[in-house]
Amino acid sequence: MTDRLRHSTPSRKLGELWGPFRSPLRHEWEEWVMATRPAWVDDRLFPFQSRFVEVCGASVHYIDEGTGPVFLGLHGNPTWSFLYRHIVQGLKDRFRCVALDYPGFGLSVAPAGYRYTVAEHARVVEGFLAQLGLREVTLMVQDWGGPIGLWVATRHPEWFRALVIGNTWAWPMRGERSTELFSKALGSATLGGLLVRRADVFVNVFMRGGIRLRKLTRAERAMYKGPHPTPASRVPVQVMPREILTAHELLAEVEQGLERVADKPALIVWGDKDPGFKERHRLRWERTFPNHRTVVLRGASHYIQEDAPEEIVTAINDWWPGQAAGG
Repeated sequence: MTDRLRHSTPSRKLGELWGPFRSPLRHEWEEWVMATRPAWVDDRLFPFQSRFVEVCGASVHYIDEGTGPVFLGLHGNPTWSFLYRHIVQGLKDRFRCVALDYPGFGLSVAPAGYRYTVAEHARVVEGFLAQLGLREVTLMVQDWGGPIGLWVATRHPEWFRALVIGNTWAWPMRGERSTELFSKALGSATLGGLLVRRADVFVNVFMRGGIRLRKLTRAERAMYKGPHPTPASRVPVQVMPREILTAHELLAEVEQGLERVADKPALIVWGDKDPGFKERHRLRWERTFPNHRTVVLRGASHYIQEDAPEEIVTAINDWWPGQAAGG
């Protein structure tokens, strides 16, 4: 409890505790609290206390809700901890639910010189877990959360109790032609600069196509557009597709390290309509983790936390603490 109090930042509502007192101190306090959470954040959609901790020089934003065993959710591109809001609401009565934003995503702020590479994000997540002392973690990964989270897990398997694996990967992707074309095109300065930075293709196109079972409301879309409102602010988003190929060494390192966590219980929750991650990728995960349970999310696409949050919550509650019941 001490760590959580030390790293937490007050809610904006705490400013009301100053009551009728009008003083420079109260005014400065309210300005500081407001500065931690931008005005575009919709409290009705994201009704969690925002917390901040400095890790590797970055101001890392996270939420920390509920009590019990630790559940940690890691996001991908171009999302942030907002992606886990439904899952946190569904699990916080049983778990201590933590979700963070990588520097340059969500409400986290990168330090000077940060290049938004996967290796840097992974080191931040490693430092975050170390600083908060999170142990016996049930880790959920999806999209880039897979390589980032499993880089940490393969280095510190003793920190983790179980894994929840969504549509993701943890190995080099060279040789997969469509993925290579995607990486080269969207990571390029010309076409990628136009599509990712100018047209905001990840939020405007890929997220729409990556959520099939429901449609984001205008307010929800605004929560995904909020962190990257300008072309310059979308640099972190554009780095990620480039990293599919340029982070080859890190991906190879994660692949080689998977044997160190292969004995962990794993729940595989897999959207079967994902245009990027197919059945062959799911089968590879099943071979990697013999002690697994698979739940296929019928009709769900890439962003499974938006497409099928209720099914994921039910699957986690039925499976945890990690007893497999067949593939």
